Amino acid sequence: MSNDEALLVQGAERDCIAEAHAAGIELLLPREVPLGGPRAMPVLRSLPNKHRHMIGAWCFADSFGPTEIGDGPGMDVPPHPHTGLQTVSWLVEGAIAHTDSTGARHTVRPGGVNVMTAGRGISHSEYSTPDTTVLHGVQLWTALPLDQHDIPPSFAGLDAVPSTSFPGGAVLRVFVGSSAGATSAAPAFSPLLGAELRIPGGSEAALDLEPAFEHGVLALTPGIALDDVPIGVGEIGVLEPGRASAIVSAERGDGIAILLGGVPHPEEFVMFWNFVGRDHAAVERARAAWMAERDAAAEARPRFGVVDDGSGTTLPSPRIPTVELLPRGRAKRR
Repeated sequence: MSNDEALLVQGAERDCIAEAHAAGIELLLPREVPLGGPRAMPVLRSLPNKHRHMIGAWCFADSFGPTEIGDGPGMDVPPHPHTGLQTVSWLVEGAIAHTDSTGARHTVRPGGVNVMTAGRGISHSEYSTPDTTVLHGVQLWTALPLDQHDIPPSFAGLDAVPSTSFPGGAVLRVFVGSSAGATSAAPAFSPLLGAELRIPGGSEAALDLEPAFEHGVLALTPGIALDDVPIGVGEIGVLEPGRASAIVSAERGDGIAILLGGVPHPEEFVMFWNFVGRDHAAVERARAAWMAERDAAAEARPRFGVVDDGSGTTLPSPRIPTVELLPRGRAKRR
C-alpha cells in the first residue's frame, strides 16, 4: 500500500468513527494477528482495543473467517495455559476439538458452545477437525471476578443453546446469559450476555437491551448496521449503559453478528498473554509456573496439569515486560 493509499484508508476510518460517535456509538476497529503456533491462523482482534479494554466482563474478542482451510492452516493451537478468565468458543461454520487438563474433551459445532473456566489455572488445546473445510466464528474471554480467580478449573460444552425469533425472520441464539426470553445453561460469574444474531438480508431485529449493561455488536459478515451505522467485519459498535433498545440490520445479504453485554466490570486486573491476575506479581507467578511445568512430568504439573491430546508439544509464554503491567478494569476500560 502506498502512502497516499494509507492516508485514504486512515481518512475513511476516521470518517466511520466520527459517524458512529455522532450516533452515540463507539466504533472499535480490529487488528489482524496470528493465532496459534507455527501454523498460525490470522484472526481479527477487536478486544482489547487501544480505545476500550472491555465490554462488561468481556475482555477479549477474536473473529475469524469464513476461511477455506483445505490448503492452509485452520485452528491449530497446541496446549497452552489460562488463569483468571473464561474462554467462550462459538462457531458459524466448521468444528473445533477441545481437550483440557481437567480431562474434558468436546467438539464445538455451529449451534453449540464451549465455555472453559480457568480459575487458578488450566491448560488446553484446540484443533479444527479433519472434516472442517471452512472455519468461521469467534473466540471470546471474560474476566472472572477477583474472588473467583482461585476456583478449580472446569469445562462446559453445550451442543445446543436456546433461541428466539423476531418479526421479519431474525433469530437470536443465546450462548451466555439471557435475552428475549432465552437463557443459556452456560456458567457465568457476572451478569453477562453473549448471543449470535442472524438477520435475513434487507431486514432488521429490534433488540430490547438491559439498561444496566454495556453492549457491543460484533459484525461477522458484511452489511451489518447498528442503529443505521455500518459495522464492518470484525468491528464492534459499542453502546454505553442506559440504552433500552437498539436496531441491528442486514443491509445486503443475510447477516450474522455477535451481541455482547454486561455490567461495567467493577474491578481492576492485570492481563498478559493468556493470564489474568489481580496484579503484576500474580501474572508473573502464573507465567513462571507454566514455564516450569510445560515440559515437566505429569506429577510435576500441579497448577496447569496435562493435556492428553497426543500433540507432544506446548506453547511457551512470551517474556513479561520489564516494566510493571498496567491494570485494566472499570477505571481502565478506555
